[in-house]
Amino acid sequence: MGVSRDSKEAWFVRLNEYLEKYPSIFIVNVDNVGSSQMSQIRQSLRGKATVLMGKNTMVRRALRLIVSERPELEKLAPHVKGNIGFVFTSGDLKDVRTSILANRVAAPARAGAYAPADVFVPAGNTGMEPGKTSFFQALGIPTKIARGTIEIVSDVKVVEGGTRVGSSEATLLNMLNISPFTYGMTVVQIYDNGAIFDSSVLDVEEKTLTDRFAQGITQIAAISLALNYPTIVSVSHSLVNAYKNLLAVSLATDYEFEGSAQAKAYLADPSAFAAAAPAAAAAEAAPAAAEAAPAKEEEKEESDDDMGFGLFDVSLDP
Repeated sequence: MGVSRDSKEAWFVRLNEYLEKYPSIFIVNVDNVGSSQMSQIRQSLRGKATVLMGKNTMVRRALRLIVSERPELEKLAPHVKGNIGFVFTSGDLKDVRTSILANRVAAPARAGAYAPADVFVPAGNTGMEPGKTSFFQALGIPTKIARGTIEIVSDVKVVEGGTRVGSSEATLLNMLNISPFTYGMTVVQIYDNGAIFDSSVLDVEEKTLTDRFAQGITQIAAISLALNYPTIVSVSHSLVNAYKNLLAVSLATDYEFEGSAQAKAYLADPSAFAAAAPAAAAAEAAPAAAEAAPAKEEEKEESDDDMGFGLFDVSLDP
């Protein structure tokens, strides 16, 4: 049963409202996400983001109509393929992504489905009767009989990530009550204020960005100084270098200014500055010694309060 005209128009209105209201959009894939799980995801995102699902044909048609007024949204069109949806937000992108990816449920292996990761069967007792040993042997799984049941000798990889799950492997995993896969929303791309990028960009730490930025400034300053081409980042270095050159000229000639006078005095008599350094240190230590002196006097006065008598001194006079 197709979507009614009224429902399509209401969907277009909602899409336009969300595009006007929210600056950021997560394009998410919802393969293997059931209705109950989708409801949990919506609840977890309440107050942070809004989920909007729709058929790809409707999404493409809506984008074609909107692009004439907002051409930057054309970047979304190439990613409208497969089982996708939109998550609109104006909050912190990392926080919203965490909420999207947190809602995952375990699922059994299904024959013909692509495995998102390698699947291993752990070593241990299976609790199955010896009659099913041939089934394990067909899959190349080493077993032995222990206490009347089948025991797997060592861990075995039965499914490789990125390949289809075979019917025998799916049967085995279901027999062992192993649900190796988890399903939930996955982030395909992120649109933010006219730019579109991969979800991995959010994994870059702020310190990494600041370090890279500082490194870039350093490199630009070095190139600017080497080419004698002034830029904002090289001006401070140019001023310092110019001051050093002016100081060098002053030291080599009779020209003198306030900054070079002290340097000339030091070169003329370095011993004077060597003597001044201990004197300055002694001057700084004098106030500390003066503060410590009253404390010693108070301690001495307190010790004299006994008038020379001990605690157990007894007079022998009659």
